[in-house]
Amino acid sequence: MRPWFDGVRRIVAAPAVIAAVYLVTLLAALPLATAMGSAMYEHLGASLAADQAADSVNYDWWQEFASQGSFLSLTSTFTPSIVGFATTLDSTSSLLDRRPIVPAIALALGFYVLAWLFIQGGILDRIARGHRIGANGFFAASGTFFFRFLRLGVVAGLVYWLLFTYVHEWLFAKWYVNVTRDLAVERTAFYWRVVMYAIFTALLALTTLVFDYAKIRGVVEDRRSMVGALMAAIRFIVRHPGRVAGVYLLNAILFLVVVAVWAIVAPGAGGSGASMWMGVIASQCYILARLVVKLQMLASETALFQQSLAHWGYAAAPLNVPLPPPVFPSAAS
Repeated sequence: MRPWFDGVRRIVAAPAVIAAVYLVTLLAALPLATAMGSAMYEHLGASLAADQAADSVNYDWWQEFASQGSFLSLTSTFTPSIVGFATTLDSTSSLLDRRPIVPAIALALGFYVLAWLFIQGGILDRIARGHRIGANGFFAASGTFFFRFLRLGVVAGLVYWLLFTYVHEWLFAKWYVNVTRDLAVERTAFYWRVVMYAIFTALLALTTLVFDYAKIRGVVEDRRSMVGALMAAIRFIVRHPGRVAGVYLLNAILFLVVVAVWAIVAPGAGGSGASMWMGVIASQCYILARLVVKLQMLASETALFQQSLAHWGYAAAPLNVPLPPPVFPSAAS
C-alpha cells in the first residue's frame, strides 16, 4: 500500500507533468478535430440541416456524412459510438476485436506514441527523484532516454504484433471456434468469448507491465542496455509477484472507478450553448482523469521498485541543472 500512496503523493506534487501529458494528448488530437470540423463545415454549409444538426441530432444527415468517404476515411469514424460513454466501449471493442485503424488516426497515434516516448524519460526521472527538476532537467532526461526507449519500443512493438497477429488469431479464430462449434446455447458461447477477452486482456496487461518496469529500471539505474533493463524487469516481477500484482490491482480499481463515474456523467448527443460546452468540459475532465491514472500507474510502480531495492527517491543519472552565470569582480574592487 505504501508505494501506491507514495505514487499519489508524487503525482499530486508534479502538476507540470500532468500538464505536459495533457498537452501532448491535445496536440495529437487537434489536427484530427480540425480536419473533421472542416469536413462538416463544407458538407453542411449554411443550410437548414446545419441549424438542425446544431440544435439536435439529425440522424439522416449523420448517416449521409459518415458514408461520403471510403471505409477507412476520417469521416467514416463519425458514428453514434463517438458520443458519451459509447466512445469508451467502442475503443475497447476496437482494440480487443482488432479492427482496422483509419490512416489519419494511425498517423496521429504514431505521433502520440513518439511524443510519449520522448517525455516519458523526463516523467520517470521527475517521479523517481520525488522533487522538482526544472524544465532543463526534465527535457535533458527526456532527450537522454528517448533513443533508449525507442530501441525498447521496437521490441515492444514486435511483442504486441505477435500478440495481435498470432495469439489473437489462435484465441478467437481457432480455440473459440473449436469450443463453441457444437454448442446449442448462445449464452454459453458468449461466456466463452468473455473468457477469450479476459485471457487476451491479461496478456496485454502483463506485456505492458513488463515494459513499464523496464523503462523504470532504465531511468532509475541509468541503464544504457534496454535488453538488460527488460531482463531485469522480468526478474523483478518474478521475485515480487504479490507486491507487483497488488499495486497493479489498486491502479486497476482506480481506473474502473474513473470509467464508472464517466459512465454516469457522460453527456449524450444533441444540445447547444451552455449544455454543449458542459459536455466538452466533462469529456476533457475524463481524458485528464485517464491520464492521471496512467501517471499514477508509473509513479506507484516506480515507488515499489525503489522501495524494494532501497532506491527511495534515487536516480543514478546526474541531474542536469544549469550553472549560474559567472560573477566577475567589478573594476572598483
